[in-house]
Amino acid sequence: MKRLAFAFAGAAALSLAGCNSSNEDQVNNAELNQPTTDELNQAASDAANDAANAEAAALGQQEQQLNATTDSDVSPSDAQEQNVAGM
Repeated sequence: MKRLAFAFAGAAALSLAGCNSSNEDQVNNAELNQPTTDELNQAASDAANDAANAEAAALGQQEQQLNATTDSDVSPSDAQEQNVAGM
């Protein structure tokens, strides 16, 4: 049991040894790769415009489908309407 505890302690020490705080180069590189606020705002605006255009296109197609009439869309006659109303 003591060997197992020493093994875990050693593994933890080795994994924490990699967490050195003197990696300023990595921090600076990460900061350089971040987009500016203008780029983020433009990306958000583009995404919103794309979503609005897609929704408008979908609604236009839906409207066309609702307005399209086919031969099977026959209005019922007055007799048929009276028959249903009497039920």
